[in-house]
Amino acid sequence: MKNIIITGTSRGIGYELALQFANAGHQVLALSRKTPRILIEHKNITCLSVDLSTENDLDKITNFIATSWKNVDAVIHNAGSLVNKPFADLTQTDFENVYKVNVFAVANLTRICLPFLQKGSHVVTISSMGGIQGSLKFPGLAAYSSSKGAVITLSELLAEEYKEQGIAFNVLALGAVQTEMLQEAFPGYQAPVSAEEMANYIYDFTLTGNKYFNGRVIQVTSSNP
Repeated sequence: MKNIIITGTSRGIGYELALQFANAGHQVLALSRKTPRILIEHKNITCLSVDLSTENDLDKITNFIATSWKNVDAVIHNAGSLVNKPFADLTQTDFENVYKVNVFAVANLTRICLPFLQKGSHVVTISSMGGIQGSLKFPGLAAYSSSKGAVITLSELLAEEYKEQGIAFNVLALGAVQTEMLQEAFPGYQAPVSAEEMANYIYDFTLTGNKYFNGRVIQVTSSNP
């Protein structure tokens, strides 16, 4: 059984992932600002209420890993922040808030986990088709989509930097998945893939994808809005 860290577990894909790993017998560290009761009550899940955009909150994570786990087998960077505004209305604060969660939190959490990652560990970052160069782009998502492009490059760089240690870094660029965040971006749109279905895919990829890929961006999409 493996030790799995998952961010953004209060709803959607992250919530479903936490339950899938825990129900399969893995130990899960679920990180989110708000924590659903069902996750708190699960014997295989440890919930930490943290704001990933606040660097001081990361000390809670370091302390838990150092005292309880000693090693980390996989990290799934799933937490995300989205602002849907015309570019002319976006402020620097809007950009900073999105990048704090979508980019800086990914970098900071990865950094504090590095001493606990080992050969065979897998770091999976959930990006978006909106962050893929040359893919379809949508007005209003300048901050979100550009941040998702940033973590793609970050993951590629880390894969190269840590390949000798046997730590794999991969990105899943998701298309439309029926989540609350999708509704924030595209009100009324009905995606063909549910959060639970996408969690099934990410679950399998986290456990086995590092055997075949490192530094790769996998596009996981059947449709876009």
